[in-house]
Amino acid sequence: MSSMSQTVKQVHGILDVQNVSKVYQTAAGKVVALKNVSFSIPKNQFVSIVGPSGSGKSTLLNMIGALDKPSRGTVLMDGIDIFKLPDNKLAKIRNTKIGFVFQSFNLINRSTVQKNIEMPGIISGMDNATRTKRAQSILKKLGILKKANHKPNNLSGGEQQRVAIGRALINNPAIILADEPTGNLDTATGEDIFQLLTELTKKYSRTVVMITHNVDLAKRTDRSIYMKDGEIEKDVCN
Repeated sequence: MSSMSQTVKQVHGILDVQNVSKVYQTAAGKVVALKNVSFSIPKNQFVSIVGPSGSGKSTLLNMIGALDKPSRGTVLMDGIDIFKLPDNKLAKIRNTKIGFVFQSFNLINRSTVQKNIEMPGIISGMDNATRTKRAQSILKKLGILKKANHKPNNLSGGEQQRVAIGRALINNPAIILADEPTGNLDTATGEDIFQLLTELTKKYSRTVVMITHNVDLAKRTDRSIYMKDGEIEKDVCN
């Protein structure tokens, strides 16, 4: 196991994962999903987390995204131990500091593309004028402004993923967490989405953490964290 996966002694990233373990209790007994995982991610870095199914990468993303609490260890965001916060403040971090992009898009088909993008803004209490202006600006940047009044199920897979990325951006989060964002797309469309995520770090100063099975894509990110059996197998700069 890489020395980089050992205890983090100093907080110096936008995200700091310190000695995180996760154990699930099942009918068959205990399942150890993560074992003493530690790393730090600086601002504006595009990091891929790579590994086979069952390696712990999705569990790790859930910890970083404040969707699930570790059994042991600490997750810090800008130096703040997020799991020591009350539930309402933790929910606010999930909604405003982090943008989520999922493999299955998770769009609301009864709502328009524009309303899908606006949804986190509605939840955070953003006023209507600001929300509309931001959504229109995002739609334009993503090249889907003409689709604003369409329903998601009338869009291609690549367009739907752009809508999902737009939704992740509406609250201007510092961190984008993408779980297999190219997994349901053909190669050419997946490349477009990958380029878009790269642009978010280079042009718009976001920190992007991407879960992927695609080792070739992972090697094109700034850094790759390889997971195996709940541990960091290696952590490399590309």
